[in-house]
Amino acid sequence: MTHIDSGAGLDPVHPVAPPGTRPAGLTRAEVAERVARGQVNDVPVRSSRSLGEIVRANVFTRFNAIIGVLWVVTLFVAPIQDSLFGFVILANTGIGIVQEWRAKKTLDSLAVIGEARPTVRRDGRSEQVPISSIVLDDLVEIGPGDKIVVDGVCAEADGLEVDESLLTGEADPVVKHPGEQVMSGSFVVAGGGAFQATKVGREAYAAQLAEEASRFTLVHSELRSGISTILKYVTWMMVPAALGLIVTQLVVKSNDFKGSVARTIGGIIPMVPEGLVLLTSVAFAIGVVRLGRKQCLVQELPAIEGLARVDTVCLDKTGTLTEGGMDVTALKPLDGADESRVREVLAALGASDPRPNASLRAIIDAYPDGHGADRRPVSTLPFSSARKYSGAAFEEGDGEVVGWLLGAPDVLLPPDDPALAETGRLNEQGLRVLLLARAARALDGPDPARGARPVALVVLEQRLRPDAAETLRYFADQDVQAKVISGDNAVSVGAVARKLGLSGKAVDARRLPADPADMARAVDRATVFGRVTPQQKREMVGALQSEGRTVAMTGDGVNDVLALKDADIGVSMGSGSEATRAVAQIVLLNNSFATLPSVVAEGRRVIGNITRVATLFLVKTVYSVLLALLVVAWQVEYPFLPRHLTLLSTLTIGVPAFFLALAPNKERARPHFVRRVMRYSIPGGLLAGVATFVTYLLARHHYTGADALAAETSAATLTLFLISMWVLAIIARPYTWWRLALVAAMGVAFLFVLTVPWLQDFFALRLVGNTMPWAAVGVAVVAAAALEVVWRWVGRRFPV
Repeated sequence: MTHIDSGAGLDPVHPVAPPGTRPAGLTRAEVAERVARGQVNDVPVRSSRSLGEIVRANVFTRFNAIIGVLWVVTLFVAPIQDSLFGFVILANTGIGIVQEWRAKKTLDSLAVIGEARPTVRRDGRSEQVPISSIVLDDLVEIGPGDKIVVDGVCAEADGLEVDESLLTGEADPVVKHPGEQVMSGSFVVAGGGAFQATKVGREAYAAQLAEEASRFTLVHSELRSGISTILKYVTWMMVPAALGLIVTQLVVKSNDFKGSVARTIGGIIPMVPEGLVLLTSVAFAIGVVRLGRKQCLVQELPAIEGLARVDTVCLDKTGTLTEGGMDVTALKPLDGADESRVREVLAALGASDPRPNASLRAIIDAYPDGHGADRRPVSTLPFSSARKYSGAAFEEGDGEVVGWLLGAPDVLLPPDDPALAETGRLNEQGLRVLLLARAARALDGPDPARGARPVALVVLEQRLRPDAAETLRYFADQDVQAKVISGDNAVSVGAVARKLGLSGKAVDARRLPADPADMARAVDRATVFGRVTPQQKREMVGALQSEGRTVAMTGDGVNDVLALKDADIGVSMGSGSEATRAVAQIVLLNNSFATLPSVVAEGRRVIGNITRVATLFLVKTVYSVLLALLVVAWQVEYPFLPRHLTLLSTLTIGVPAFFLALAPNKERARPHFVRRVMRYSIPGGLLAGVATFVTYLLARHHYTGADALAAETSAATLTLFLISMWVLAIIARPYTWWRLALVAAMGVAFLFVLTVPWLQDFFALRLVGNTMPWAAVGVAVVAAAALEVVWRWVGRRFPV
């Protein structure tokens, strides 16, 4: 028995206001008046770029500018077939705009589905409204997990604790009392209450931050930054090679002006890997659309790539491995306690909490009609993840005030208490156990749990997600370590993990070392962790990252927010708290943990395939630069017209790359994108360039006469096509029926061009005689064999 006084303590205990005293909020007329004055929360929430931004991003690029100028010049000085590259760029840009627009619509529609709807009090009634409908002076009700969406002044507080770490970096929750300021961007970790909006729209403290954070992002990824790095080096190579080519073709050789310009442009155009950026954007955009169909909201596109690189997934048990609901399976009175009296107290505790968590909701469902449920508490102690218990005090019939606590037995009781033995046996069965205890101290004292007398054990059974075991097996097969991090008892969490097939040591997080290095080793060794505080979750994520791990964190509760924010990839359930959805990069709107393998697979498809096709594009860039330099050094005509390289690029790069970039790919994502691509592109491009130039020089010695240059070009084109086809054949491995069909179709298409007369004329390709065409094939065969040997050697000599 304990008497409650009004002394200040460490835990936020507040007297419960008598009924009928709470503010009624604004009236409908007052709301309408503020809307008319523009005093509404009108900050646009943007999940993607606007159509105008999409068009500008796809059209106004550095390489489009280069190609556009060259295209206009070519239209004036050469036949239309030499201008085909410009029409290809137009088509590619159009495809990029359409795909990104589709992704935008998918993102926008999913963002509306997942949008939080705060509760406001108007005319004395509570109702949920869109964030944009909050007006100045609105009374906004808040509870655990709710994000504070506008600035305001606290009007009601029932043990209200607010986490402002996203604004200040300070992890400790701040207790709020009526009259104190609350800031947009913070969120509630315990208790409840209401605040009056004082700043809305762009005036709110975090409005600018929130708007920026919700914008469509496309560039912050290793893949895209790697491509940007490659393009920077390509630009540096292009400039001297192009200048040398221009001087050689227009000045030194003194050829026909229009022909020289056409061949100069033919040498510059293939240096530009213009389709690479487009294909990456298209692959990301299609990934968003595919995941959107599975009710997965990707708030930042690179998160698809990021999750594919993850090697460690930290899972919160409740809401991730288990469903949100629980069932009371047993009530075990202790020390001769009266079971009917225990039921009354549990009913009263349930009725005292306006925002019950999953455990208390199960108790309310089990004991809804106890005659003690109509008693109002004198004061309450809200549940928090740090405390692991909640409490309330009620006035008895004789006027005494008795405090009750409900929470974790191993937190409320000393280690030698006999009740813990029974708790341990139940935990080993995977059951969750709560202790009802009678407080011996004031709830607002520094340690209300000290001396508490155990009264009963409440046994809860958690509902396992039917797809959790299969998802865990998927991660195991993909060499992704899964670690269960929970606030529940370690033994109970370990039992649940074993039911799902996840083996490993279960550790009580209260025994983890404080030193970051020691913690990192401890976290690395174990698989299951119980009694983890929110701050510890954050520290454990940091410890794993310090070991070089790429960490994903899943969760749905407010206690997961700090860890979600610090993880490389944060994944929230759609039914989770507003705060978790706000900081996560990926939101599973269908609340299905089983969607994660789809996200991982989509990311691996994007990364693996873009790595493949990037090699195709950059081999072309390398051999184009090399050919330009060789032409300058030998003082000869450039062997190709733009139409030849447009044909080669379409058949050996453009069409195959589109199919390869969108194909299934389960290869695990690996780092060092630039090194992985360049170690194959450079030797492949060098071999292709040298072999093509050798054929060209042989043809110059073989052919004579007025049409010699056309014959020389045809022979060089044949060699370059065959080598490029061999590069494609290597990139397409491992073979499937459709990959073989794709390579074969490209070969047949080129053969069709060589054999149909009007196509021969259109592309200026006509093989003359037998000697030189077979010599071109022979050079290509030797180069292809050398390419196989060199690429195998590179793979062994420079592993990534």
